[in-house]
Amino acid sequence: MIDSYGREINYLRVSLTKRCNLRCSYCGAQNEKENNELTADEIEKIVRAFVGCGINKVRLTGGEPLVRKDICDIAGRLGRIEGIKKLALTTNGIRLKEFAAELKKAGVSAVNISLDTTDKERFEAITGYDGLHRVYEGIDECERVGLSPLRINAVLIRGQNDIDAQSLINIARDRKIDVRFIELMPFSDEGDNEKLVVKSDEILKSFPLLKPAPQKGTPFEKSVARYYECEGFKGRVGFITPISDKFCSECNRIRLLSDGKVKVCLGSDETHDLRAYLDDEKELGKAVRAAILSKPMEHKFSCGYGASHGLNKIGG
Repeated sequence: MIDSYGREINYLRVSLTKRCNLRCSYCGAQNEKENNELTADEIEKIVRAFVGCGINKVRLTGGEPLVRKDICDIAGRLGRIEGIKKLALTTNGIRLKEFAAELKKAGVSAVNISLDTTDKERFEAITGYDGLHRVYEGIDECERVGLSPLRINAVLIRGQNDIDAQSLINIARDRKIDVRFIELMPFSDEGDNEKLVVKSDEILKSFPLLKPAPQKGTPFEKSVARYYECEGFKGRVGFITPISDKFCSECNRIRLLSDGKVKVCLGSDETHDLRAYLDDEKELGKAVRAAILSKPMEHKFSCGYGASHGLNKIGG
């Protein structure tokens, strides 16, 4: 489906929960309770309506999606929907070893893992949990069962973990894993401090051997990440730049939140509540189309948006 600004919207991010088993400082996650979450039936019904409007890629997110007891049931339901070409998952990796094989059977084909440091002590300082070893075990299990592509998403914060850029890039050197650096966004006090943002150009200047990589895949697989490669590397290094070089004109995504609201842009407060239409397939389809058409031209991070919005609550 084409939105009001000529962008083809074919990518739906489904936030299954606001809950998370980590407390990453830049995310703003609090102790969320299991309430008002869409059921597996409701998620399936809404996703089917989105597929009817042209969505062909779905990513399961949170919060942390693997804290849901019915995660594999949800993945299996969505994996069987005709029209979905790719079902993916974003996770912090803590429970990934436990679920990787079952998720693969359910239809998940790709996994993004949030990992901001390779240092045990810094991991605990950032996340509030001594669990780096569990993330590595999850990565190993993904490779064992054949979940691919496998990507690591890292957020660098000046003075906290920017020293980890080299060791994170080394993962792409040694393993067939893409490592992507996402600029810190204003969803916490840290993110609201521009001085803490480590921008992509700064990293690239420190690693001159990285050269622009050709884009892989079909048009529906287009990514907002700019990828780089280096001779001898098994994986690529990517940069997602919502702050220094925003990519709103190329954005092809929309978000379904865990409470049934559609968030049309990560950097906007506009939402559309779909729960009222769950009993009427025709009206649900209309509501989905209306939501897509309301997607704004660009995000509002430069206008002070974000500080009061935890990423776990808005399907980041």
